[in-house]
Amino acid sequence: MSDSNRALIELYTSTDAVGLAQLVKEKKVSAAELAEAAIATIEAVDPKINAVAIKTYDFARREAKAGKEGPLAGVPFLLKNVMSACEGIPLDQGIAALQGKPWKTQTEMVRRIREAGLVVLGRSNAPECGWSIGTENRLYGATLNPYDTTRTPGGSSGGAAAAVAARLVPLAEGSDGAGSIRVPASCCGVVGLKPSRGRITYGPDIADCWFGNVYTLCNSLSVRDTAAFLDVTAGNEPGDPYTPERPAKGWLAALDEAPRKLTVGYTLASPWGEPLDAQVRSAVEDNLRLLESFGHTLVEHDLTTDIEGAWWNYNDIVSVEYTRDFRTLGSDLIGRSLRTDEFCPFNQAMIAHTESLSAEQYSASIANTRRAGQLVAREIAPFDIYATPTLTQLPKPVHYWSMEEGDYETYLARWWDSAFMFTFNISGNPAISVPGKPSAQGLPIGVQYVAAHGDESLLLRLARQVEIAAPWRDRLPVVHATA
Repeated sequence: MSDSNRALIELYTSTDAVGLAQLVKEKKVSAAELAEAAIATIEAVDPKINAVAIKTYDFARREAKAGKEGPLAGVPFLLKNVMSACEGIPLDQGIAALQGKPWKTQTEMVRRIREAGLVVLGRSNAPECGWSIGTENRLYGATLNPYDTTRTPGGSSGGAAAAVAARLVPLAEGSDGAGSIRVPASCCGVVGLKPSRGRITYGPDIADCWFGNVYTLCNSLSVRDTAAFLDVTAGNEPGDPYTPERPAKGWLAALDEAPRKLTVGYTLASPWGEPLDAQVRSAVEDNLRLLESFGHTLVEHDLTTDIEGAWWNYNDIVSVEYTRDFRTLGSDLIGRSLRTDEFCPFNQAMIAHTESLSAEQYSASIANTRRAGQLVAREIAPFDIYATPTLTQLPKPVHYWSMEEGDYETYLARWWDSAFMFTFNISGNPAISVPGKPSAQGLPIGVQYVAAHGDESLLLRLARQVEIAAPWRDRLPVVHATA
C-alpha cells in the first residue's frame, strides 16, 4: 500500500461522518476517494467479523461519482439487510431464495439517505428477517463482536454496529422492533438512538408497522453523527398514522446547547429474570454519578408495570405481523411466496404460533400491549430523563440467540436481559444507548436514556454532554481498521 493510500485510510477510519462530509465539502478529499478507502477497509477487516452481508461497490462508485451535495455527501454508508428497500440493489433478509435479486422499489427513508449524499457500499448482516437480538443466519453466517469474537455483537442491527465499531464505516442504518438498534450499540460500544414513534415514515409502501412499534435510524461513532442523520431522515408523509412535531431547530444544531438541570429517574432493578450483572450495575452507577456531577437530580424509580406479561402479549403481535409478511415475501422478486420450510426453525415456530391464536386472543394482545405502553409512558412522565442499563448482562456468546431454536417459548424466554428495550418500543418514547464504563475484560456496556415522546433533542444533548466528559471514540476493539 502506498503512503498516500495509507494516509487516506487513516484519515477515513479516524474521522466521524460529519467530519468526513466537511472534508468533502471543503474539497480536501473526494467522495470517490472515501468510497475506495471504505472498500479497501471492508475487504481487509470484514473477514474477521462478517459484518457486511451484501457488497454493492459498483453502485457505490456510481453514487460517489455523481457528486451529490447533500449534508452528508460522500460519507460511506451501509443499509441493513432487513426492510430498507433500495432501487437497484438486493435485499434478501438472509433468505437464500431471494439472494441476488435487485429491488424495484425504494423506501422514503432510503430516498432521503441517498439525497443527503450518503454512499451505499452494501448491506450489513442481520438475522433472518430480523427477529433476534443476535446476528446470524443460514445464508451469511454469524457476525462477531469486534471487541471479542466469541461474543455476539447483538442484533438485529449487529452487522451495522460491528461495522461502525471496527471503523469499516462511520455510520450504518439500523432498525428497532425490540432493541435492535440499542442492543448492538451496547454490545459494540457505539451510539444507538431509537427515535420517537412516527418520527420517520414507513412509506411509501407501508402505512404502519406493528402498530408503531418498529423504528429506524442508525448506529454511529458519535452523537453528532446520529443527530445529523436524524436531520436528514426524519419526516412524515401524508396519511402517516403518527406524526410528532419536528423541532424548529435541527438536532445537530441543537447539540451546541447544554441541557438545563434535569430530573433523572433511574432503575437498577431488572424487570424480570436475573439481577443486573455486577459490572453492568457498576457501569450504570458510574454514569449516574457523572450525571449528578453535571447538576442533574437523580430519583430512583423501579418500573411497576408488568413488563414480562407485556413481552408475551407483544410477541403475539410480532408473530402475526411477521407471518402476514412471510406469506407475501418473495412474490415481487421471484414470482411466488416462500414455503414455510424455507425459513429458519424459529421463524417456522412463529408461523405455528400465529396459527394457534384466535382473532379474540390477538385482539386482546394488541389491547394489553398498548395498555402496558401507556402505563410505562405515564410512569416515567414525571422525569425529564429516565435512565436504565441497556442490557442487564454482558454481551452473550455467539449463537446464544440462535434462530435455529425451534421452540417458540424457549427462544423468547432468553430475551429477559433486554427487558428495557421493547418496553420503550411499546411506549413510543425515544431512547438512546450510549457507551458506559467497559467491563474488566474490556467488553462494552451501554447505558440507556429515555425522554418524552418527541424530545430526541434532549436525549441527544444529554448524550453529547456525557460524550464530552467521558469520551468513547478512542476505545478501539480488538478487530478494527487500523489494527
